[in-house]
Amino acid sequence: DIFIGVNAVDYSGYPDCRRQFIEAFEKLANLATAAAVEGHETFTIHAPLIDMTKAEIIRTGLALGVDYSLTHSCYDPAADGAACGRCQSCWLRLAGFAAADAQDPLRYQRP
Repeated sequence: DIFIGVNAVDYSGYPDCRRQFIEAFEKLANLATAAAVEGHETFTIHAPLIDMTKAEIIRTGLALGVDYSLTHSCYDPAADGAACGRCQSCWLRLAGFAAADAQDPLRYQRP
């Protein structure tokens, strides 16, 4: 089993966040491995966040005790690990925390 944390809200800029991509990749993985082709073992890809909003993801994580200071979504972080605050992933993350009425503990170069 493979778990991936993509969700459909990200689809606007990231086509690999679509359910169709996940299904196609699972099929590819199962066609490209001897174990799957021979029927011994297959891959199943799970995307439990796919239909959740960013706010729902944040709230669920907080309820589960996720330490969001150990996570980031940035595609262009600084050398010291600070998120850029400019890329679409940073914008979506910041909007998700705002919609969840929660404080994002991540350091940003400029939020």
